[in-house]
Amino acid sequence: MGNKPRIRFKGFTEDWEQRKLIYIFNDFIVPMRDKPKVFSGTTPWTRIEDIEGRYINTSLSGQFVSDETIKSMNLKVIPKGSLIVSASATFGVVAIVNSDLITNQTFIGLVPNKDFDIDFLYSLFESPTTKSKLLKLSAGSTIFYIARESFENLVLLVPSKEEQIKISKIFKSIDDSITLHQCKLEKLKLTKKALLQKLFPKNGKHIPEIRFKGFTDAWEQRKFSDITYLSGVKNKENKPYESYSISNEFGFIPQDEQFENGGTMKTANKSMYYIVSQNSFAYNPARINVGSIGYYDKPDNVIVSSLYEVFKTTEIVNDKFLWHWFKSSQFNHLIEKYQEGGVRLYFYYDKLCKGTIELPTINEQNKISNLLDSLDMYITLHQRKLERLQEVKKGLLQKMFV
Repeated sequence: MGNKPRIRFKGFTEDWEQRKLIYIFNDFIVPMRDKPKVFSGTTPWTRIEDIEGRYINTSLSGQFVSDETIKSMNLKVIPKGSLIVSASATFGVVAIVNSDLITNQTFIGLVPNKDFDIDFLYSLFESPTTKSKLLKLSAGSTIFYIARESFENLVLLVPSKEEQIKISKIFKSIDDSITLHQCKLEKLKLTKKALLQKLFPKNGKHIPEIRFKGFTDAWEQRKFSDITYLSGVKNKENKPYESYSISNEFGFIPQDEQFENGGTMKTANKSMYYIVSQNSFAYNPARINVGSIGYYDKPDNVIVSSLYEVFKTTEIVNDKFLWHWFKSSQFNHLIEKYQEGGVRLYFYYDKLCKGTIELPTINEQNKISNLLDSLDMYITLHQRKLERLQEVKKGLLQKMFV
C-alpha cells in the first residue's frame, strides 16, 4: 500500500507522513477513576451513551458537576475541540467534544495541535487502519485497555493540513446525510408506533381513536378460533422445498441467510417440517414474545420447523391488517394473558384461539392496511438509503486512509 491512500483528491501526490500521536496532540487527558457522588453544577459528566453521531455535546442523563466538585476531586476537564477515544470497554468509539466536559475512564481525551484538522482526526480514528492499530496495542490484555504511554507512541500516517480539510469535508457531508436519514427513519418509526396505538381500539373499546372518513360503526369482537385455522401440512414426501426460519426483525427468512452455512438443519431430513403456502402466518411459540412472527405472501411453497405454528385466516380478514395488528401492543397484551410455562414461556396456537380481536368491515381493514403498508414502504426506503450511505462511508474509510 505504501504511504499513499488508494483514493485522493486531484492535486495531491505527496506521501503521507508518519507521526506519533504525541506530535499530533498537545495533551492526553486520562480521566480520574472516581465518579462524583453529587451532581449539581454546569459541567457535563458524560458517558458513551451521550454520543450523538460524531459529537458529544452534553449529558443526556442530566448529570452535571460543579466547579467545587471538580476542584475537590481533581477531576480532569476535557476542553471543547478535543477528541475522546475509547481506551477500554467498548472498543473503537470516538467523538468530537463540543463543550467542556468530564468523562469516565472509558475514554482518553486528546487535544490536537493547530496543524491538524479535528474533523479529519475524527475520521482517521474511525478508519479500519487506526482501529486495527489500537486493537494491537491492547493485545495480550484480558480486557481491552490502552495506556496513555501507548497512545502517545502510536504512529499514524497523515497528509498536509490542506488535504486533511478536503478529506474531512467529504466525511462530514456523509455523516450529516447519515444523521438526516437516521432522524427521518426514527420519525417514521415513531409515526407508525403512534398509529398502531390509535388505529386499533384499546382493550375493552370497540372504536379506535383515529378513523378514516365515512366509517362510524363499532368494530366487532371476534375470537381467533373463528377467523383463523391451522394450515401447516407435514412434508411427508420430503420434497426439497427451501427451508425458512422466522426472525423477530425480518419475519420469514431463508435459513441460508440467517445461519452460517445454512445451519445445522441444512442436510437434515425435512419430512417432519411444515409446508407453508402463500398467505400463511407462522410463529415460534417460544419466541413470539420478542416478535418472532412472519407473514408469507410469495407463490412458491417453503418449509419451516415443526416447532412453528402455521395458520391462515378466513375471508372476513385482510391479512395485512392482521399482520399490522400483530405488531401492536394489543397483541402483546394477548400473549401476556395466555402464554404459559415455567422458565421458558410458550404461546401455542390453542392459546391464540382463546384470544379475541376487534374487527371493522373489510373495507375499513383495507384502508388501514394500505396506510400502514405505505408507511412500511417509506421506512424500508429510508433504511436502504441509510445502509447505502453507511456502506459508502465504510468503503471510503478503507480507501482514503493509510
